[in-house]
Amino acid sequence: MTTAIIKPQWSPLTIALMVMGFIIFWPLGLAVLGYILWGEKFGGSPEKAQAYWNKGKSWCSANKSRHHWNNRSYGMNSSGNAAFDEYRSEQLKRLEEERARLDAEIDDFHAYMANLNKAKDREEFDRFMNERRGSRQGFGESRPDQGDQNTNNGWNNNND
Repeated sequence: MTTAIIKPQWSPLTIALMVMGFIIFWPLGLAVLGYILWGEKFGGSPEKAQAYWNKGKSWCSANKSRHHWNNRSYGMNSSGNAAFDEYRSEQLKRLEEERARLDAEIDDFHAYMANLNKAKDREEFDRFMNERRGSRQGFGESRPDQGDQNTNNGWNNNND
């Protein structure tokens, strides 16, 4: 039976080695941290490490078929029953059509909101321009003291 000089546990020695590893070269500190956290699972022998690796690999391959829903294939493996497979494909087609309809409604709603925001912006701009025109004397209308000579475009030249 062999014993490790540095055991994979939280001790002052392993913490000091981890900190020194991070100070010297960060991958060393990360390796020591990994050894502290997962060193006990590997058991210190290559056989146990390989067994642990194979166990994880087999778990990943066994659960691989459960994660097909992300890529729109929805795990289209045959169930062995033709009637059920046909029912499932019809339901998935119906759901896909419903999703497409909802996506179209979302796009229409975004277009409606964009038009609504444009109209609101136009109304606020027109209100601003009307208030500004009202505060500027003689803009866009002829004043009685100038006759029809409105050439200053709203700017008063008080050179009287």
